[in-house]
Amino acid sequence: MFITNENMRKFITTSVFLLVTAIGFCQNKTTIIKAGKLIDVETGTVLLNQMILVRNDSIIQVANKINIPKDATIIDLSKSTVLPGLIDCHTHITSQPGGDYYADIFRKTPVDVAITAHIYAKRTLEAGFTSVRDLGSAGLVDIALRNAINNGDVVGPNMYAATMFIGSTGSHGDLNGFSPYLEFNAPKGMSGVANGVDAVRAQVRFNVKNGADVIKFGASAGVLSEEESVGGPQYSQEEMDAIVSEAKMWGRKAAAHAHGAEAIKMAVKAGVASIEHGSLVDAEGIQLMKAKGTYLVSDVYDDEYILSEYSKLGYPDKIINKEKMVGKLQRENFQKAVEAGVKIAFGTDAGVYPHGWNAKQFKWMTRFGLSPIGAIQAATINAADLIGIKEKTGSIKAGKKADIIAVANNPIDDITTLEQVQFVMKNGVVYKNN
Repeated sequence: MFITNENMRKFITTSVFLLVTAIGFCQNKTTIIKAGKLIDVETGTVLLNQMILVRNDSIIQVANKINIPKDATIIDLSKSTVLPGLIDCHTHITSQPGGDYYADIFRKTPVDVAITAHIYAKRTLEAGFTSVRDLGSAGLVDIALRNAINNGDVVGPNMYAATMFIGSTGSHGDLNGFSPYLEFNAPKGMSGVANGVDAVRAQVRFNVKNGADVIKFGASAGVLSEEESVGGPQYSQEEMDAIVSEAKMWGRKAAAHAHGAEAIKMAVKAGVASIEHGSLVDAEGIQLMKAKGTYLVSDVYDDEYILSEYSKLGYPDKIINKEKMVGKLQRENFQKAVEAGVKIAFGTDAGVYPHGWNAKQFKWMTRFGLSPIGAIQAATINAADLIGIKEKTGSIKAGKKADIIAVANNPIDDITTLEQVQFVMKNGVVYKNN
């Protein structure tokens, strides 16, 4: 056919029309979810026979009865309990122990970690966790994974990543227990080790520059590392103040890894958004956290897995013995914090144990003080508040993202039913429907 200007005009007009029409179809996908039971986490109640209207990635309406659009896809969960997508505020989603403590440290590179990270991300999403705050990863793998998920290249939860753990020399964030004649070199800033007010500020800036959504630092010693202490402070008050203030200047919240009582109080005074672990928190620290509105993110399941499996993975006795000392106290102090009214957000430290097992923690949270609805709120609306995404997710409400899961039974009657999630929708897309 001879191409004239008129033919070309008609071709372009038709093509644009078809493209706009196709985009219109993509932008107007409508779904109706029929929920037999729906947990309203904002009121702490269970609603019966609800309908949820989802258009594209957002919730448009939640009601007992909705006029169903002709083009709507209907998902029948009338025999299930529906609740918001769960949120884990403390994961290390890019890796987990591979069976040999020293091989994991010395033989793996960030490239090895990156090769398998997508596997753990998919397991986490399919377990019902539609969002995670990921608190530390090697080599910026967490940023690459987050971006790949956002681009639709990889299946996984919405990620809010910390990049490098910021820690002092010889701290939980450093490599300890080996000959000083061995040198382990990393590109500048990529180890996270920083000392002094100016250096910790620079490290915060480095993390933010490279994509950090949140800043994570080590206020105290830790368990799964070979420094001597478990809870001793590892930064001065001035250094903690500098980390938190620098993070705030860049619009980021700070999370403090803190087991020890004194380090917890120092971090809370510095203005952190959350205390991670909080194992040895004392009465003064609990009252300070309550007064400041600081969240406690306590991984109260981990003790079971560490004491059962970590000797088999070649972890040194020093580490196992530290866990034996801390585990029981952590649970007792978690219960004290709950009873005192400290704000609680759900966080598991997943990666310490297998990804996809995140929901095992619910049973332990209810065993040590939280009601079932309180535990669910910790993993939904409270977690969203801590991360700073409460306006987007954390409850099933018009205007929020369609992050929705379902289980066979009512988890308020049996919290362990959350370990068997049957349906997962993230941002309006169904990733699991059993």
